[in-house]
Amino acid sequence: MAQLLFLGNLGTTEILIIALVVLLLFGGKKIPELMHGIGKGVRSFKKGMNEIENEINTEVEKKETYNKEEK
Repeated sequence: MAQLLFLGNLGTTEILIIALVVLLLFGGKKIPELMHGIGKGVRSFKKGMNEIENEINTEVEKKETYNKEEK
């Protein structure tokens, strides 16, 4: 059985107990809303990272073009 690094030595029983506690704390209706919010956050983070990467690439291309024109 493949062991996930972030779970450590948790077995199936422990994972089921944690899932049951989460279900009891948040309720069946809140969990999808929570997951939706997390998904939006991840998408927003990826979009921000892509925008920063594009800005950096654009600036590098501008500098390369400027250096070629100077020569």
